[in-house]
Amino acid sequence: MSEFNEFDQQGSVPNRDTGSIISHAFEMYKGVFGYGIVAMVIYLIGGSVIQMLTGFDSASMVEEMKSSGGEFNYWSAPGLPLYMGVSSLFGLLLSPLYVGLIYMVNKYNTKNPIEFSDLFIGYRQNFVNILIYSFLSGIISSVALALCVLPIIFVYPFLLIGYPILLFENASATDALGKSFNIAKENYGTFLLTGFLGFLISIAGVVLCGIGVILTAPFIMIVMYSTYCAFLGKPRQIMYSK
Repeated sequence: MSEFNEFDQQGSVPNRDTGSIISHAFEMYKGVFGYGIVAMVIYLIGGSVIQMLTGFDSASMVEEMKSSGGEFNYWSAPGLPLYMGVSSLFGLLLSPLYVGLIYMVNKYNTKNPIEFSDLFIGYRQNFVNILIYSFLSGIISSVALALCVLPIIFVYPFLLIGYPILLFENASATDALGKSFNIAKENYGTFLLTGFLGFLISIAGVVLCGIGVILTAPFIMIVMYSTYCAFLGKPRQIMYSK
């Protein structure tokens, strides 16, 4: 079994307010920007392959929705149920990439050299718990979205630092959920505003230029890291021993 050695390095920590956390996240994102794009490209390529394999055509569905006058039956779209199932499984299996990006950000913050293989550390470190956490948080988010969408805004802050806890504390999925919930509960206003602004910035690529989401979507992962640093301190850099 692989071992992890830890040692302290210098690095910045934001104050416990939204402005400082978001600013810190911007500074950190500069150092891993390219790797965030790689993660998004992997996700988009996988999504395209899944569409081809399941026979689902999202472009056609959008056109039908526009011409239906609001009476379109989503689940009648060819291949949609299968696409949703396979896509959800694919998204679950890609969740360790989020942890990998957070790991890279901490290496950048602690002035350690970043390697491309770092992006995949989530497949070597705490892999099962990352998948379980992603599954549980996905269910929580789906239920919140089903309740007229708006509740997700108020639920998401409780999940904001789960991934960093999984990585830096090698926690179980339930422990990560519990700790993230408790810290968010005690600092809910800051977590709510930080999560909301982080999400808006992450989806800005869709609003501004469609494909630009590749550039902006990974930002929310950096916000998770900066929030973790603000409330739990800068983690010691975990060095993977091959």
